[in-house]
Amino acid sequence: MSLSDPLGDMLTRIRNAYGRRKTKVSTPASRLRARVLDVLKAEGYIRDYSQIDFGDGKSEIEIELKYFDGAPVIRDISRVSKPGRRVYVSVKSIPQVANGLGISILSTPKGVMADHEAREQNVGGEVLCQIF
Repeated sequence: MSLSDPLGDMLTRIRNAYGRRKTKVSTPASRLRARVLDVLKAEGYIRDYSQIDFGDGKSEIEIELKYFDGAPVIRDISRVSKPGRRVYVSVKSIPQVANGLGISILSTPKGVMADHEAREQNVGGEVLCQIF
């Protein structure tokens, strides 16, 4: 099955799993998804993730979701730049999510990173998603 927006699919799987109070969710593997999950793990939004190889070049990522006092750590997760409308920003116009309480994940020439790290490295790029 071909997906037009693989990253959007992963974010929707995470959102749906939180809605059903699941502890784990799986998604097809890709490098972009893994880099976004690296940022989510570093920022403390997910517990961990692991890649499972099935052979024949097929692999899957299993994501361990994180809860605090029974409530999901991620309140809102949304895709910003979509295949039909890409959103690029300069370092001066990187959006702040909930007055700095949330994060934006950017794809930059220096890799996938959170908004505060992009400001530190003085680099802009494509806004992939926002998490609060």
